[in-house]
Amino acid sequence: MNFKIPCGQQKLDLTLPDEQVVGVLESNIGTMKATGTEDEIVQAAMAKPYGGTTLAELAKGKKTCTIICSDHTRPVPSKHIIPFMLKELREGNPDIDITLLIATGFHRLSVEKEMRAKFGDAIVDNEKIVVHDSANAESNVKVGVLPSGADCIIDKVAANADLLVSEGFIEPHFFAGFSGGRKSVLPGVCDRKTVMGNHCSKFIDSPYARTGILEGNPLHKDMVAAAKMAKLAYIVNVVIDEDKKVVAAFAGDPFEAHKSGCEFLSGYCQVKAVPADISITSNGGAPLDQNMYQCVKGMTAAEATTKEGGVIIICAECADGTGGDGFYNALKNCESPQALMDQILKVPQDETQPDQWEYQIQSRILIHHPVIYVSRPEMKQTIEEMKMMYAATLDEAVAKAKEIRGEDATFTVIPNGISVIVRA
Repeated sequence: MNFKIPCGQQKLDLTLPDEQVVGVLESNIGTMKATGTEDEIVQAAMAKPYGGTTLAELAKGKKTCTIICSDHTRPVPSKHIIPFMLKELREGNPDIDITLLIATGFHRLSVEKEMRAKFGDAIVDNEKIVVHDSANAESNVKVGVLPSGADCIIDKVAANADLLVSEGFIEPHFFAGFSGGRKSVLPGVCDRKTVMGNHCSKFIDSPYARTGILEGNPLHKDMVAAAKMAKLAYIVNVVIDEDKKVVAAFAGDPFEAHKSGCEFLSGYCQVKAVPADISITSNGGAPLDQNMYQCVKGMTAAEATTKEGGVIIICAECADGTGGDGFYNALKNCESPQALMDQILKVPQDETQPDQWEYQIQSRILIHHPVIYVSRPEMKQTIEEMKMMYAATLDEAVAKAKEIRGEDATFTVIPNGISVIVRA
């Protein structure tokens, strides 16, 4: 059987014996037929918003509006969303003062080059843009207390706006259930103190903090509360295909639109686990595989379908390195993944460390599965320092995995690990 596995800007060829491949887990997004161009899909959703109130109507009588926008780590097709949001806001109120607030969450700050690639020159040159900084306490303000007990502290540009709206995309998320909707506020434009409180070890350890699960998910509950405290009034969220093109859009009430989008996506993304000795996955290629921090997501799909002790192979370019010093150092300096996990679970909510949630999930995976990274040669030492194995090619990774699980090992292939919701 022949496969093409995304890695950076390319796709790696993989050939495996038919009889050893027991499962191929892929979303059916590719079968979805778009009803028009990307622009037409977004405009149609905005014309019939959930909740019945259009963006133009919301803009009336408002002096200021903040649009929360996704950052450089998200493949949100902003060029097909933001222009229409700006246009409709100004149709409703020509004098409204609009600011684009880049939701960096706990990521590094977006740079101008990345914003130009995402929004286009016209928007960067002509619109007011602020990049959220979760580490700058002076730029953030407390608006309430979350159900978890953590303070809800958000960017002042969001808190002080007369009208707060957001763009985004909906995909399966490895501990928040799904991206999009409420997530543009928390963690998108929250202070680091709020993000860390929400991402505490107890919540990450919950069996409900998994891909595709919202009901009972403690992180989701906090995120919804944060969006309400911030007075998020309207969203435009899209679903994208494997080529990162818009195939569906949901606009209007932040909670109704997001819920409908998640239900819609589940019908295309849910797949049944096929346990195997070796699972091969990816993080969907660039920009989603730009660092190891982000690639934990793709691994969780493989985790859900790999036998105990089975090997996980992930293909990821990691052009931006590890993606977090805390993430890197925790795994590099720990005695073992199990020792690190034991330490994490003792950390109180208000003492959560930066990147703790990411190395908690990475540790959970490594406790049960050897991991082999197919990546750039420059990543070899870093990968090995973080208790994983390096392979320069996919064929080399397969050979190493067979050394661990045997020549007759079975395989499950997940070409894009972040596009599926794997159910037992």
